[in-house]
Parts: sequence; structure tokens; C-alpha cells
Amino acid sequence: MRDIVFTRRSGWIPNVIREDGELKLMLGAGADANHEPRTFTFSIGEAHLAVIREDLARHLLLWSAVLPLCDDAGTRGRLDENAAVALLDPILIAAPADVDALLQRIRWDRGRLIAHGADIGLLERGQVYAAMRAATETSNGKRAQEYQSNRRRAERGAVLGPLDAAILKYTGQYLHGATVPRRMPDAVDPALLPEVMRVIATAEQACAGMRIGRDPRRGKRATDKRDWDRMATTVDAAVRRAHPELVDDAVRTVSFLMCSEATDRSRSTPMEDDEEAGGDRAGFGESARKTILSFTDDKGVEKKWLSDGPRTASAEFWEFVGDRSAGDNEVFTIEDEEMGEGIQLHFYADSIARITTVHEGEGGSDPEYRVEYSLVDGIGGYRNLVSTFVRGGCAALEQHGPWISDVDEFERARRRRDAQ
Repeated sequence: MRDIVFTRRSGWIPNVIREDGELKLMLGAGADANHEPRTFTFSIGEAHLAVIREDLARHLLLWSAVLPLCDDAGTRGRLDENAAVALLDPILIAAPADVDALLQRIRWDRGRLIAHGADIGLLERGQVYAAMRAATETSNGKRAQEYQSNRRRAERGAVLGPLDAAILKYTGQYLHGATVPRRMPDAVDPALLPEVMRVIATAEQACAGMRIGRDPRRGKRATDKRDWDRMATTVDAAVRRAHPELVDDAVRTVSFLMCSEATDRSRSTPMEDDEEAGGDRAGFGESARKTILSFTDDKGVEKKWLSDGPRTASAEFWEFVGDRSAGDNEVFTIEDEEMGEGIQLHFYADSIARITTVHEGEGGSDPEYRVEYSLVDGIGGYRNLVSTFVRGGCAALEQHGPWISDVDEFERARRRRDAQ
């Protein structure tokens, strides 16, 4: 039989219960192997209950000291009840100076006390008991998060000024640097918002016209890392030049915001039609364009493209790559069976092969092919080569060499490139 004897407004602060006639402190902490909350209990006396009823500060201090013991219990271990009981008198009954001395020797949950209003300055000076004079039953988890964030920044030597903090709050990264940034003007002190917006305007002007393209090699929603790095570098340089007083954290969050927004724009648009963008600038007329192409991957999956379809060959091919590309599927081929030529893209090696038929097979013999290899510079290089092949075939690729027919010579070239 379990009856609640005493509880506070906040459901997480430990309750006092009577179980089979015995007083116990009951608290929830951690989770079990199934991610369900764990509940722990240990025995207390009537004198402890009296203090818990009347003294919120000591109640919270006891909770803070017991929580590390709950963490030690893990997902299925037992609470060290002897260690928990040993905390009762030193925290609930002892003089304030003795409480502070105890907390110098044991682990305790600082964030829990800060969330319940503890004076941070006094906590930092070791005056924990005095810090709890401002304690409240209600919890402010954001206050504890801000403290932990500032502490982590201080550990790596980053000290925020008012504008730095305002910029991080504007992007939503003040508490968690790994959070995807977004625009949150309401989170900023109105007096600082105009300065924040001047910094944002500097970044927007710096990357105007820049874009982050798609990189289907890494999946349907992946974007080009080189484009990201290029935009981030451009924004960083412009913001540091115009606002040299900003710390690194503030500058990085602004460039992260610009790149994230550019990435979202890219992902929300259809796969680019590269040959439409390229037009006939390479000098190949409509007669050179492909009319029927076959796309295949390293798993034997095939897709046909016809020129009278609604989308261009490049767009269809990169859509095919985005759907099919994986760690064990990094070789893709575009073949023009009628012309007896094609290209094979090796994403794992940043290389490409162009394949042309020298002699058709006769009398049951295999055809003779010429295979030539070339190195590729990122997804932009691949897009250019695919677009060029679609417009003008293997002949049009000649200007995008050098093309190497000797496999050993090509491997040496690839190793030299990778060693740089």
C-alpha cells in the first residue's frame, strides 16, 4: 500500500510517500531499457519529512545530491539506498556551512538547482546554501540550458558580447549549436534587433546570386558540399570584415543560416535540367542531341529516356542517381545504343569512362570497344560531362579531357590526384 504524504506543485520534485507504514522519498530519474521513466525510493524519518515540508531549499538540495546516485543505477541497476540515506542528515539537518562543505566533496546536479532559481554567482563561488534563497517550486529549464551553454562556451574560451548573444538567439542556436538555424526575431531584445539585422543584411548581400546545388550521388535530398563550403567562406569573410567585433560563434551561426536556407531552396526545387541551362553553347546543334538513352546502375536496374518525354535527359538521369545511389551502388552508366557509345560514372573514384564502339560484333564475336578514362572534379564536373554527352555524344567530350586509355597510367594519375 502506497500513500502520498507530501508533494509540491512541480511534479518532478521528489514526493514523500508512506509505503507499508514506512516513510520514503520517491523520485523519478533516468529511464529503463525500454525508455520508460525509472522511479526510485529510499527511507527517511519524521524529522526529515518536517524539514522537507518547511524548507524548499533543502528539499531541492537533497534532490540535486541524490540524482547522481540515480544516474549510477543506469537502466536496470538498483539505487544505492545506503548512500542516499547517508545524505539526509548532512543536507536536511546540518548547518549551512556544513551543507556547503559536503557539496564540495560529492557530485550534485547543478542544472537542477539553476532551473529552480538558484543564484548562479553564489553557486560558482561555492555558496550553494545561500544560492538557494531565491529558489522556486516552479522550474525554468531554459535557464539551466542557457547556463550549460555559456559554461561550454567559456570552457573553450568563447565569451559572448550582447550582440553575439543576440545573433545566436536570432538563429535559435544560443542554447544548442547543433540546432538547424532559423530566423527568430522575437527571441531578440528589440533594442538589439536593428544591429542583428545589419549583420544579417551583410551576409545576404555577400551570398546574393550564390546557390547550393544538389548532389544526387549522396541521395535524393543531398546537396553539394563544395557549394556549401564556398558560400560559408564567402559569408564568413564578409561578416568578419564588416563586423570585426563579433566572436567566431556569432559569425558561424550567420553563415550556417545562409547555407541552410540555400539548401532548403535547392531541395524544394526539381532536379536541375542541365542541358537546358547549357543550351547549344558547346557548338552542337539539335541533330547531335540524343533521342533515346538507357540509364543503368551497378545493381542492374535500367531506365529508358526518350526525347519526346516531359523532362530532359540530364534531369531524368540525376533523378535516377538520387533514387538509386548508395554506398554499395556508385557506378552509373548512360548508353546510346543506336550510336554505340556511352559514359560510365565512377562516384567512388571521382572518375569517368567514355566508351565508343570501334567494330560491331560479327558472326557471334563480341564488339570491340574503345574505353578512355578521365578524372572528375566533384559533382559540378559530373554535371558538366553528363550534359555535354547528352548534347553531343562522346565526340563532344574530347575538350573535357585529358582522356587516358591505359588503365595503369590512369590509376597513377588518380593516385597523384588523391595524394594532393
